[in-house]
Amino acid sequence: MSAPAVVEYLYAIEAEGWDGDDSRFHRPARVLEMPVVRRTARRIYYRRPGPGEQIGYVDRQAIEEAGEVWRRSAGWWEPDIRVYRDRPTLPDHGRRPDLAALRAEMAAAHPDRGGTEAAFIAARERYERARRRAAR
Repeated sequence: MSAPAVVEYLYAIEAEGWDGDDSRFHRPARVLEMPVVRRTARRIYYRRPGPGEQIGYVDRQAIEEAGEVWRRSAGWWEPDIRVYRDRPTLPDHGRRPDLAALRAEMAAAHPDRGGTEAAFIAARERYERARRRAAR
């Protein structure tokens, strides 16, 4: 038996969005794997994401030096406008703040409960900032 063929990939990030015309069908951002079809001295050809058999290419020297390339001919809506040599990590926007814990911290820092005015003001600011972010 022969050894299985090694498949190389280039990567792109598909932005989050919505399928359809309302917010019920949210599609989170994800990393797309695009199989490399051919390598030449100047270009790397890959299978583009989407329907059909579309082949894209990037400058081999540029992507090997920088690790990522912006395709100037791509539209802003195309997921492979930015192509990565190595698998990128998606940005982590952090977990949502625990409003109940921040509110309890604010209450504990209140001067009527033995806290200082400066500690209460700082705790209230943290709580208000988290509440505004959660409302978005």
